[in-house]
Amino acid sequence: MAASSSPLLTRKQAAEYLGLEPRTLDVWACTKRYNLRFIKVGRLAKYRIQDLDDFLAQRTVNIE
Repeated sequence: MAASSSPLLTRKQAAEYLGLEPRTLDVWACTKRYNLRFIKVGRLAKYRIQDLDDFLAQRTVNIE
């Protein structure tokens, strides 16, 4: 799926998708703790589902 066709989620929706509190995403964006891509639309931050999935995939640990 192309990133441009991925639906945009609000910060609250993105946090719910990731199982986090919205404030956590606020802090991560402010401190640049993680390279989690988001789109600024005016004052709002919007997240693509594909970017959230990529973020999770990069942090997946394989234990054998």
